[in-house]
Amino acid sequence: MRYYRLDTILKKNARYNIIFGERSNGKTFAVLEYGLKRYLNGGGQLAIIRRWREDFRGVRGAQMFESLCKTGTGENLIKKYTKGKYDTVHYYSGRWYLANYDEELDRKIPASQPFAIGFALTEMEHTKSTSYPDITTVLFDEFLTRGSYLPDEFVLFMNTLSTIIRERDNVKIFMLANTVNKFCPYFSEMGLKNIQKMQKGDIDVYKYGNSGLIVAVEYADNLNKKKPSSIYFAFNNNNLKLNMITSGDWELDIYPHNTRHYEKKDIIFTYFIVFEDNLLQCDIVVLNDDMFTFVHKKTTDIKDTNKDLIYDITYHQQRNYRRNILKPYDQIGKRLLWFFQSDNVYYQDNEIGDLVNNYLNWCKQAK
Repeated sequence: MRYYRLDTILKKNARYNIIFGERSNGKTFAVLEYGLKRYLNGGGQLAIIRRWREDFRGVRGAQMFESLCKTGTGENLIKKYTKGKYDTVHYYSGRWYLANYDEELDRKIPASQPFAIGFALTEMEHTKSTSYPDITTVLFDEFLTRGSYLPDEFVLFMNTLSTIIRERDNVKIFMLANTVNKFCPYFSEMGLKNIQKMQKGDIDVYKYGNSGLIVAVEYADNLNKKKPSSIYFAFNNNNLKLNMITSGDWELDIYPHNTRHYEKKDIIFTYFIVFEDNLLQCDIVVLNDDMFTFVHKKTTDIKDTNKDLIYDITYHQQRNYRRNILKPYDQIGKRLLWFFQSDNVYYQDNEIGDLVNNYLNWCKQAK
């Protein structure tokens, strides 16, 4: 088996290194190993960021470095990299310490200082007054989610980084994820406009004017085309999700597609949704006694941006713009929402359905 390595992306000398791809391909292991080796070489501590404190509380925290204590081949990298000084890792209260296991005492004897410290985005307010001058490597694992993002999550992440970095410029940041959701607030907030077009193995580099900021984004290639375990996920039903597990394809839900032909005269109303740099057209269609909404990608500009009804999460002063379709304030908004409430919305393809689903998730969290 081959596993992901950081060698290629590190050559980009980026401040942010964003890596996504198939599950269990070694992304997290590679960064944990990098952070440990950097610490042992005098390069500073490792910060591990997750959304929730529960993500590294108890057993989850205790097992964070298990793969370094015993690799798939049985090698103890903790012992190897510390030249026998330590052989395990001790976890306590959101901090990880190099340690030795004492057989007589039947417990771990930790070093006096931690080499890694955990941060939860939900607890940012409790840590912002503390200083962390020794942290030089940051790992934000599973920054993509199929579920809901925290309200203003990108701002929480930036505030957490600000707490860690302060006035320094020697911190390298890694953001890792499985390919569970192509639409993510981090992509738009960071101006990563090419994510949806990337192919496996690609590395895109983004620069921001004369600021010196460099962000490298890698869609990790499949290193093991035919994994032995793939046989367990070979079901044909709903394989759009299973492909993410076996080959790192973007995970998509199955959404209802329109199977009925209609003409322009059958459209009684049209509105638009702008989300994640995508423009969607929503047609209200009436066929005989049936009425439904069909959502598809709009490939041309909106003809009348002063009159057409447009849902856009950014703020606009025009009266025809609205932000949250789930919070209607007039009759037309309530009528449009009814189609979603009654499951009468159909999509051009699963990607469009996923995009609308992510917009609706944003609406649920919006203030």
